[in-house]
Amino acid sequence: MDKVEATATVRDFDPISGSIPATKVEITVSCRNLLDRDTFSKSDPCKFTFGRTEVIDNTLNPDFVRKYILDYFFEEKQNLRFDVYDIDSKSPDLAKHDFLGQVFCTLGEIVGSPASRLEKPLGGIPGKKCGTIILSAEELGNCRDYATMQFCANKLDKKDFFGKSDPFMVFYRSNEDGTFTICHKTEVVKNTLNPVWQPFSIPVRALCNGDYDRTIKVEVYDWDRDGSHDFIGEFTTSFKELCRGENQLNVYEVSADKTANTVSLLSFRNPSQSTSLHYMNPYQMNAYAMALKAVGEIIQDYDSDKMFPALGFGAKLPPDWRVSHEFPLNGNVDNPYCNGMEGILEAYHQSLKTVQLYGPTNFAPVVNHVARYAAAVQDGSQYFVLLIITDGVISDMAQTKEAIVNAAKLPMSIIIVGVGQAEFDAMVELDGDDVRISSRGKVAERDIVQFVPFRDYMDRTGNHVLSMARLAKDVLAEIPDQLISYMKSRAIKPNPVPVYSPSDEPLSNPV
Repeated sequence: MDKVEATATVRDFDPISGSIPATKVEITVSCRNLLDRDTFSKSDPCKFTFGRTEVIDNTLNPDFVRKYILDYFFEEKQNLRFDVYDIDSKSPDLAKHDFLGQVFCTLGEIVGSPASRLEKPLGGIPGKKCGTIILSAEELGNCRDYATMQFCANKLDKKDFFGKSDPFMVFYRSNEDGTFTICHKTEVVKNTLNPVWQPFSIPVRALCNGDYDRTIKVEVYDWDRDGSHDFIGEFTTSFKELCRGENQLNVYEVSADKTANTVSLLSFRNPSQSTSLHYMNPYQMNAYAMALKAVGEIIQDYDSDKMFPALGFGAKLPPDWRVSHEFPLNGNVDNPYCNGMEGILEAYHQSLKTVQLYGPTNFAPVVNHVARYAAAVQDGSQYFVLLIITDGVISDMAQTKEAIVNAAKLPMSIIIVGVGQAEFDAMVELDGDDVRISSRGKVAERDIVQFVPFRDYMDRTGNHVLSMARLAKDVLAEIPDQLISYMKSRAIKPNPVPVYSPSDEPLSNPV
């Protein structure tokens, strides 16, 4: 068998049109004891779900790295079919390849199996035992970070009789039942005992599903053409340990006989890499910081003490790593105030080093947080402005709309700046310029939300100062009218202008 592939299709279910809240699950596929349809070699299996997996050469027991992420609806029957093929050429037409078997199941069967691991016999070829397929499901966390890392090894065991080894590494994340799920394979580095593998990027949730303490197992093999790769050794680590970067703690012995053969971490970057909107570039502010500085530096002039409470939402916090949607950026629950925009930026950058960005993304807690302050001061002496900077993802739309409708009665406004390239339909709806926002049949008393997408204010010449000035001008344009509308609705009039008279001047000292 030259190459093997499995195909999977979803029948009688459209995950795109589902409107019921869903849980995202990741499906991992393995096969055991496949039919050998090749005369001079083992099969090269591959599977397919909305697109094919990788092809694995010369094996009857493939563990596929590529995963399938599906929306799981408890209330619905979601039918799946997996087909396995021996790939004999580069043709995309499956009819030109050897069929190895198929299985039918539902997504609920996989999720509902012990440890969410379903093992079923493959069928579809009369009179033949086609082996088994193993389908594992794990609920995905909402961590959207990527990590980039690079490894090297030193003095690996020589496994080939006539040459040096051809080493590669296989990464596995641990499961709750003590098993391991493959999540990454490196490339093969030919004919060396001291390989330096290429850097690779991997979603954090693929590596540990957002659990920084979860065990990560790494196996090292010497590649063989016939698929019977020789085991060199293994080690275990965790995402938390890898975060320490290049140092002696990330040098691992891998040989079975405990000799000085090692694998070392050369570099590690997370989550502050260029693929993240929170990327901390040493030469330029990220979009979050630019939006904060652009708007904040204007609005801070209307605050007498320049002390601002700064809150984060959507992160796991130490030491127990619980998800919070209302945490102080400076880490001080009793005093979340920061001194001016520079203080807020400093707290923001520091928080990126201490918290774990995580979903879901809930707006309602911070809206209600500011609303509690505004509710306590409704005599016109204070007016509150909440600035939310977001990538546009929102998980509590109904609760946020209700919070905004309630806040519309209070002396406050909300500015939302969207960063990144996402669709901001939900933010436009919250803005309420076209249709006044409502909740449970109750329409907001005032329009208090102003939304702008940050990308519309990026100057093509790279002049970020100009971009920030344009952003600040447009995003703050509605605040004066919103303030006046509140004051008029409560019949609050400005205090009389102090009358100036010459008698108010202090007498000068006599000469």
